[in-house]
Amino acid sequence: MPRAIEIVEVGPRDGLQNDPVLMPTEVKIELVERLIDAGVRRMEAASFVHPKLVPAMADSDTVMSRVPRDKGVKYIGLALNERGMRRALEAKCDEVNYVMVASEGFGKRNQNATPEESADLFDRIAVLAHDDGVPVSVTISVAFGDPFDGEVPVGTVAMLAKRAAAAGAIEIALGDTIGVANPWDVRARIDAVRHVAPDVRLRMHFHNTRNTALANVHAAVEGGVDVIDASVGGIGGCPFAPKATGNVATEDVVYMLERAGFDTGLDLGKLIETAKWLETEGLKHPVESMLSKAGGFPA
Repeated sequence: MPRAIEIVEVGPRDGLQNDPVLMPTEVKIELVERLIDAGVRRMEAASFVHPKLVPAMADSDTVMSRVPRDKGVKYIGLALNERGMRRALEAKCDEVNYVMVASEGFGKRNQNATPEESADLFDRIAVLAHDDGVPVSVTISVAFGDPFDGEVPVGTVAMLAKRAAAAGAIEIALGDTIGVANPWDVRARIDAVRHVAPDVRLRMHFHNTRNTALANVHAAVEGGVDVIDASVGGIGGCPFAPKATGNVATEDVVYMLERAGFDTGLDLGKLIETAKWLETEGLKHPVESMLSKAGGFPA
């Protein structure tokens, strides 16, 4: 049997949060439904942050009340603080993803917290998800570099991973928030996290800001990681990171992996159709993915 790689679709959350177009709720639901039809079974669908800070996510409670619940899909809600955690649980998210931050410059602007403070907060609020029986994962943001402070020590990333595991995170994602990672650094940070949290599943989150995202996905998969974040069309970015551009495109990742013999369980043709729908109807502006332009392997 081919090795399975799980793709976590982040388009409905990370893909839309920084887009200049504020997508109406009903169109968001259509996006979710299209992704489900393409085979997506785990996706970020909501972000429970202050609506004044991220207006594109202001309808997250409504979105979660309307997403299909009978398709075997696990919906992830993002939380940065206790209020966000409680809202995500009230909205019946199947999983809550909490964000720790690996550098103070970005942390103060994004969460008003240092790395240690973001870990301390997770210690206090993870119990809310545990009490409700809801899995909680942790994304370590700016794990490869900070737009304000520059280099991020591997030791800081390892410290946060150890804290996340100790507080009960079921999965740790390393986030290349500003798209500065390279394949060798990816392997080094995977190894460092595995050393301190050997029993926790790893996930990788790459942005294609400097055209290294697919190479980084390859490095992660070669390093034994089986869970990859991606966003249909390559849409996305972070409102708090200067010059942040989109996530690695789901269809580009799926093409590379399936041509190499891996199983993603996703329908490449339907993903390409969804990316084209984003261009013409959903967002009504061009998207970044290569496969939406070139198509799959020639028949």
